[in-house]
Amino acid sequence: MQKLTRADLLSLERYAAERVQFRARAIAHKRARTLHLGEHATLLFEDRLTVQYQVQEMLRVERIFEAAGIDGELAAYNPLIPDGGNLKATVLFEYTDEAARRRALATLGGIEHRFFAGVEGFPPIPAHADEDLDRSTDAKTSAVHFLRFEFAPDEVAGLRGGAGLSFGIDDPRMPLRATVGEPLRSALLADFD
Repeated sequence: MQKLTRADLLSLERYAAERVQFRARAIAHKRARTLHLGEHATLLFEDRLTVQYQVQEMLRVERIFEAAGIDGELAAYNPLIPDGGNLKATVLFEYTDEAARRRALATLGGIEHRFFAGVEGFPPIPAHADEDLDRSTDAKTSAVHFLRFEFAPDEVAGLRGGAGLSFGIDDPRMPLRATVGEPLRSALLADFD
């Protein structure tokens, strides 16, 4: 999947004119790329469109229009676009009550390193978490993390052949696993092209 360049982005003026439609399309696209592992843990699988939406929103909010600033946003967000042999996801630990969220995050330090992908017939694939900067300590974790799952060619071939796909957390503090169904499965398989 190609990384974004300045040429792929809409100007602030054009984005303002097209934002309602672009945002609706991006939100629907993100919804189809979301896997709820449990009540409080969600994976949003990133791709070129989800990243473009994030960059466009950052440029709009920060009023960034100079080339250096745009390049900085692209450098920050382009690593979230899959590279053909991997899947990349944003983890969201979601709690409606802020106090409950603080309490829960205070007990989950390091949990982002316990995520895995499962391809039927293969050993679990451990996630590479927060490669840009640490978002967790032994005492607490952040509500948002970024994961990369590297798949071997035989694992991708297995998926293309119909092997089951799941994601989860191998940690007694939040032991979760969810099987990927359609249409998410097809979307993720396309990320390997």
